[in-house]
This record gives sequence, C-alpha cells and structure tokens, in this order.
Amino acid sequence: MKKYRILITIIVSAFIITLVSCSGGKKPAEVKAIEVLPEDIVELRGDQIQLAGIQTGAIETRALSGTLKASGTVAAAPQNLATVSMPLGGFVKSTTLMPGNSVQKGQTLAILENQEFVDIQQNFLEARNKFEYAEAEFNRHTELYKDDVYSQKNLQQVTTEYKNLKAQVKALEQKLALIGINPANFREEDITRAVPVVSPISGYVKTVNINMGKYVAPSDVLFEIVNSDKLFLELTLFEKDADKVTSGQKIRFFINNETEEHEAMIYQTGKSINADRTYKVYASVTGVCKNIIPGMYVNAIIESSSSKVTALPTEAIVSFDDKDYIFIFDRNKEEGGKPFTEYRMVEIRKGVTDSGFTEIALPQNFDIQKARVVLKGAYNLLSAKKNAGEMSC
Repeated sequence: MKKYRILITIIVSAFIITLVSCSGGKKPAEVKAIEVLPEDIVELRGDQIQLAGIQTGAIETRALSGTLKASGTVAAAPQNLATVSMPLGGFVKSTTLMPGNSVQKGQTLAILENQEFVDIQQNFLEARNKFEYAEAEFNRHTELYKDDVYSQKNLQQVTTEYKNLKAQVKALEQKLALIGINPANFREEDITRAVPVVSPISGYVKTVNINMGKYVAPSDVLFEIVNSDKLFLELTLFEKDADKVTSGQKIRFFINNETEEHEAMIYQTGKSINADRTYKVYASVTGVCKNIIPGMYVNAIIESSSSKVTALPTEAIVSFDDKDYIFIFDRNKEEGGKPFTEYRMVEIRKGVTDSGFTEIALPQNFDIQKARVVLKGAYNLLSAKKNAGEMSC
C-alpha cells in the first residue's frame, strides 16, 4: 500500500514540474470566450446598419395583379371579313380596284356581263305580266262564284294558275335580287346584260382575283374585303395556365418589334384542350389601332385579376441556395459596451409580382403583427451572411 502512495506522489510531482516548465514560470494565458451565432442570425453594429442602409417596416396586405405572357395572331371577326363572288358568274367588263383600296358598303367593285342576266330579267317581266292578268281573273271569278254564276271547277282552275304564276314571280324576284337587281321598280326599259358586283361591308380590299375580260364561275372568289375596325386576338396558352385567365381580363399586346402598346379585353376562353396541351383565348381589341391588320403576330401580357395578398417590396426578398428569404429584426444587445442588432433570416415562398411588390407565403406561426421586416438593405445583410467577418461581428 505504501508502494502505491509513493508512485502517485511521483506522478503528481512530475505533472506539476512539467506544467511549470512549459509556462516558463508565468501564469497560463486567459482563454477568451467566442460567441457562435446561429445559422439564421446576422448581427451588425450601429455604424454598419447605417452603412448598409437598413430600414425596417411592417408586412402589408395589398391587391396585386399578376401577369401571364402569351402569343398569337390578329384576326377579323367573321362578320367583318367578306368573300365576294357572283352567284351566276360572268365576264369581267370593268374594275378599278387594287389591293389595299378602301371601300364602302354598297360600293361597286366590278361590272360583270352574262346572257343569263338578260334571260332572268325577261322571264321575270313575262311572268309578272301574266300574274297581273291571272290575279284579275282570280278576283273576277271569285266574285262570280259567290253569286252562283261561275262553277267551282272553273274557279279552281283559275286559282291554280294564279298561285303558280305568283310562285314563279316570287322565285324570279329572288334571282334578280341575287344578281343585284331590285325587282320592285324594274321595268322593260331596265333590261341589261351587265350587273354590278357590290361590297357587302365597309373596309379595305385584301385581295383582287379578277382582270378585264376574265370569265369567273359562281364558285370563284373575286374579292376579299376586311373591316379592321373590329379586330380580335387569338392567343395560345398552355394547359397549366387555364385557371389564370377569365373573361373581362385586360391584355397589353405588341405587334412585330414595335414598342407601342395596344390594349384588348378577353371576351371568351377556350372550352377544350388541343392535342399539344394548349388552348385558345380570344380578346377584343379596344381603341383605334391603325397599324394593326389581320394576320399579324402579337406578343401579349395578360393581367390576372387582383386579390388581397400578403406582400412586401420586391427588394426586401433575397434568394440564397435556390430558396427565397426575408430578414426580420430579432433583438438588440450589447457586447463589450457596444450595441449590436441581430436580424433573423426567414424562408418564404414568392407569388405574383406587380408594381414593385411581391406576394409572399410565410411560415406557420409567423407573427405578422409584431414582425419588423427589413424593407431596404436586405441584400447587404445577405452579403454579411455570406461573408461572415466582413460586416458581421
């Protein structure tokens, strides 16, 4: 037992001698405590806060309208696009129009000649004269039949002839109207082999497919007339954006490479999805756009409907490692007689952006009422976070 006590004494003595010899007889150096900040905390001194331009404020609730980009073409409504033909055909006698010319509704576009025009007019006049006589006979025989002077059989024969001629006259009236002749006041001296081809709408001539002396068939397209006063956009959107557009939304669009902005309003959305997973949206062009014509390609920006959301100035949101964050005031403290301020980094999710503000989704249990968010200088705080030791202490 005495042997073990001597051994312990020797070991303790050796440890003390070694400790004294290493310190050179001086007192051991004092170990300074180093504060380790949490990963989501950045601290700055007062002068650093001023240099970084840090400003804090409250989270707002604002009405934001998001935007959606789309492309498409300008088109004319069916009632504003006319294809002009002559139902009976004929030879072109004259025309003075060129593509791009402006025309008014009812204006003569060309003159056509055809022997059938003469035959129809002749048949109409002959049938009308016979009908006038048959009508007089029908009235006379009807009165005689009432007085038992005329037989029922004779009255039926007169009535049949009267109705047949009436139907013939009505049919020929429609044929005259079809070639542009008004049958109401048509007389024998009005018979002509040439009839005008008139414009059914006002607009400008898009195409001219005739020339002097050319024979045109009933199925041939002579002119195409477009009215550009009422145009619409046919836009193509992807299936995933179907729930972001609705009737009444405003559209801002641009044609070609122009910087001039035009406006339109959605009046109808597609009711089915195409094979390429897209669908159509239709919008009426509002205002006067003189340099827009059907067929033009457009780039459009659709403004989504406004709604009240939690939002911050866009500059208050920073991105780090593919995530979005904001900084909030955490606490004031003092170290070594100097004041410091700590800011906490909070992960959020971004929504729509409009007019310099961005919608944000905050974590659960986040106290919106008490939080003081860094509105300006957030990127400087992020730099301090990345380069700990340069701005942070």
